[in-house]
Amino acid sequence: MKRVLVALACLLLLAGCANVPLESQPLVVSADTPAPPANDAPEPLNDTDPLSLVRDFVRANADPRSTNAAARAFLGDQQRGTWKPSRSITIIDNTFSTVYETPAATTSTPPDPNVRTVSLRGYTLGTLSPDSAFIPGSGPLEQSIQVRKQPSGQWRISSPPPTLLVTDDDFDANYIRVAVSFYSPDSGTFVPDLRYVPAKPQSGLPGRVMDLVLQGPSAGLAGAVKNLLGDQVTLETNVKNNDDGSLLVQLSGLTGASPDTRKLIAAQIVLSMQTVTSTRIRLLADGAPLVRGQEYWRSSDVPSYSSASSPSSDLLGLMTVDGRVRSLGDGAPVPGPAGDGAYGVVSAAQSIDGKRLAVVEKDGDRVSLRVGDLGHDLPLVDLSGGSLSRPTWRPAQSGGGPSGEVWTVVDHSIIARMVLDPNGHWLRQSVNANDLVALGDGTPTIDALRLSRDGSRVAAIVNGQLVVAAVVRNGDTVTLREPRVLQPGELANVVDVDWGSTADTLVVATSSTSQPVQRVSVDGRRMDAFNGSNLTAPVRAVTAAPSRPIVVADAGGLWNATELGEVWRPQPHSMANASPFYPG
Repeated sequence: MKRVLVALACLLLLAGCANVPLESQPLVVSADTPAPPANDAPEPLNDTDPLSLVRDFVRANADPRSTNAAARAFLGDQQRGTWKPSRSITIIDNTFSTVYETPAATTSTPPDPNVRTVSLRGYTLGTLSPDSAFIPGSGPLEQSIQVRKQPSGQWRISSPPPTLLVTDDDFDANYIRVAVSFYSPDSGTFVPDLRYVPAKPQSGLPGRVMDLVLQGPSAGLAGAVKNLLGDQVTLETNVKNNDDGSLLVQLSGLTGASPDTRKLIAAQIVLSMQTVTSTRIRLLADGAPLVRGQEYWRSSDVPSYSSASSPSSDLLGLMTVDGRVRSLGDGAPVPGPAGDGAYGVVSAAQSIDGKRLAVVEKDGDRVSLRVGDLGHDLPLVDLSGGSLSRPTWRPAQSGGGPSGEVWTVVDHSIIARMVLDPNGHWLRQSVNANDLVALGDGTPTIDALRLSRDGSRVAAIVNGQLVVAAVVRNGDTVTLREPRVLQPGELANVVDVDWGSTADTLVVATSSTSQPVQRVSVDGRRMDAFNGSNLTAPVRAVTAAPSRPIVVADAGGLWNATELGEVWRPQPHSMANASPFYPG
């Protein structure tokens, strides 16, 4: 009988092992099922006091492996098996305090010497959402955590918080940022969606990234881009290394997909993987190469999809000076009335393809918008107001043709877009910005607006803060969704913004005298200051674009820089009161 039981146990063990993946693929720290009481993570040091225990527990929260085994080691035996923290992470400042809470004076029950309540006090920087995206948010944090002395005489946490708290530095040490690519059919380009995945084990990074590709865009980009894979596509096997050194990605559910769609999917996977692997990627679908005739892929095999969203190298940028539009390349006025002073230009924007120009013209105590071909007369369009923000262009739609849509903010409150109809008329259409307006108390003041060069996002200055939102199109309806204030606790008094040298960064000018120019990631997770030592406050304007120097306008003129620590150099054709702008 004993031999039968042993044999049965072995069979059950082997059956269970057959269904265990080679490596777990966590997306965000989670515990979907209660962990067993046993825990292989090291126990806290003996005789650790409650205050230190809570601090060390927070440090352990940053390790997501084995359903947070490192953090579970700080819990009481009962809590280890039942703790199910939420699938989001609260990221707090590195400096936080732990203090004992004083029992209420009204209670007549003597305090239990084996129970202490610790108050954790810190500052929230943001959260990592269940879809692995960072959501900025700031404010004070206070969390009560109960600690109980165990029969062993050691203190352990008996009421762990429902959300994982992780310090800023510990998050960076345990998570890696990846730019997952999603396709924008509107502009025919790929858009980066910044996500954060556990950095260890390193061998599992490609699999974790592939999971995010299959899940689709994060909430902050949903609706603005397309998930090429759809819900029906799955992985046949774990993403793994082949014997020939390549990385195998084996898909299923793509039967019937067109050759063009398959090429786009290949590009999406390779672009998404480029930050976590440099090896060749073998792409299979339903037992055959994903793309007929090409089984192995590197980043260099992916064609450029950014032509519609990147200005041509021969477009050197423009500037407005004393009512005229001039070239940044040689300082000369542009041809036509915009350059000869006939319009009294207040601000202007050149389309990404360089073919068209939109200018805001002074008209008495009001301003009006003119739009037309660069170098020719710019007809007035039906848009005017007490103020119009500097215009911004939508990229040319996939399939070619010049840009046919330009946006501006009327009277700091209404976002208007002018669309070219088939008859050659510029018609005013609205933008649903209700979510953006709801960000602050009362009516927000919108001082600037910049469409990203891929058309999927918009950056705005709202009440002096930097805001990014997704641009969602549904037929003729355009809605700004998921607006988020970037660096809300640190970045204030923003005076100008432009999209940076990459699609996932912005450059802002502020009224700060010490750090007037900042580079900010599109999700607000990182902010880095440019050297401001030789700029003269106030900095009034900034422009940036791929493969071009950043140009700022300060009290003395125009200045160029390309790196964060670089000292600003005088722009060769600088002029007083000039405001620079690259196409877009």
